[in-house]
Amino acid sequence: MQTVLIVDDSRTERELMSRAVSFAGFAPVFAEDGNEAVEKAKSLQPALILMDVVMPNLNGFNATRQLKADAATKHIPIVLVTTKTGDSDKFWGKKQGADDHVCKPFVSNELVDIIRRYVR
Repeated sequence: MQTVLIVDDSRTERELMSRAVSFAGFAPVFAEDGNEAVEKAKSLQPALILMDVVMPNLNGFNATRQLKADAATKHIPIVLVTTKTGDSDKFWGKKQGADDHVCKPFVSNELVDIIRRYVR
C-alpha cells in the first residue's frame, strides 16, 4: 500500500487528514514539523506529502523548498494544507515548489479528490 506523509503540528489536524488519506485507500504516516518531514520523506519515499505551513522548527514553506531541491525527493508531490489562504501565500507556496494548496478547514471529500489527483 502506498503511503501519504501528513505533516502538521496539530494532532487533531493529523487525525482529520488521516481519515481522508485512509478513505482514499492509502496508508498515512506522520511528521510533526518540517525537519521530521524532510527526514521521513527521504527515508520513506511517500507517494504524496500533505504539508502544513505554520509549524515550529522548520515551517512548511522551507520544508517544501528543501524537499523540491533534493534529487531524492523532488518527484514527490506536495500539497500545502494550511490556514495561510491569501493569494500571496498561494503564490509563495508555488514558488517553493508546492504542487497544490488546500485551505483549512478543508472538506474531507475535496481532500480525497486532491489526493487521488496526485496518487494513483
